[in-house]
Amino acid sequence: MITLRYLSRADVIAAGGGDWPLAVADVREATRLLRTGEAGMEAESVMPMGSDPRAKAYGLPAFVGGSYDAAGLKWAVHRPESRGDLPSITNTTFINRLSDGRPLGLVESAYLTRMRTAAVSALAMEHLLPSPPARVAILGAGAQAEAHLAMVLALFPSVSEIRMWNRTGSRLEALLAGKPSRAGVTLVRCAAIAEATAEADVILSCTSASDPILDDKAVRPGRLIVQVGYHEVSFAAIAASDVVAVDLWGDFAEKSAKSLFQMYRAGQFPPARVAADLARLVVDGWRPPAGASLYFSSFGLNLFDIALAARVLNQAEVGGIGATLPYL
Repeated sequence: MITLRYLSRADVIAAGGGDWPLAVADVREATRLLRTGEAGMEAESVMPMGSDPRAKAYGLPAFVGGSYDAAGLKWAVHRPESRGDLPSITNTTFINRLSDGRPLGLVESAYLTRMRTAAVSALAMEHLLPSPPARVAILGAGAQAEAHLAMVLALFPSVSEIRMWNRTGSRLEALLAGKPSRAGVTLVRCAAIAEATAEADVILSCTSASDPILDDKAVRPGRLIVQVGYHEVSFAAIAASDVVAVDLWGDFAEKSAKSLFQMYRAGQFPPARVAADLARLVVDGWRPPAGASLYFSSFGLNLFDIALAARVLNQAEVGGIGATLPYL
């Protein structure tokens, strides 16, 4: 009898979905497997879900070999705003075993998407910065900002100060309300972006801004700007950066709303200017020149979603976590 294992968000967390070192290890290993041809992705399928251009559904297939032995599809539905208890974005990932096609499980994966995105940012910080960061700025107050705050607190003991800004102050207050920090770390609420970024070694931009909020004044020697959101960084800031790195340059450059890819389509950024992708950083060990100003554009790769979901499903199987459903 074939059964499927279903994991709710609580099940995902119980099965290790919130473990930061494991999430970073998943991204690192999936990147290595992509380099060797043992992992791969197909282009996303996009389906409109109404007249609002923000209302879309995305089908994101990928496979990851090695110990993951997984092929899967993340199905993400985006709505312009949340309704009642329904969030504006829902993600569900279906996993088959790569080696024989056996269906394995269904995972609520919005939480894992935040984990893998912040894990990519962690690797960018680890491999691009000249030394461990002491001061970090986080822009935004949504789910990605929350995940990046947790990531910095968990993985970077060198950080002594985190400055946070959001366009709507009440949302930032709601994010930080009751949030435990770490001994030796000061969390600072900032009223202006310039205040948040003034002394930052790293700027983690995690907003949904449709127009740039960071210009070339934010670019400084030795500073890393990580763009997680959509069009948060101006073309001038990217042009002023000595080193431009990405998780991957792919066909999505032809349609993504990310600042870097908009700049490319406007004829203002040649792909040859990309100094390194994630594989060159974590597999080859490439490092930027000393004192370089640094910009990293995180598109978000679906093979990371599949790797994390496969690892969590395997741990759930071992621990008897989640619900099993008859399949065949």
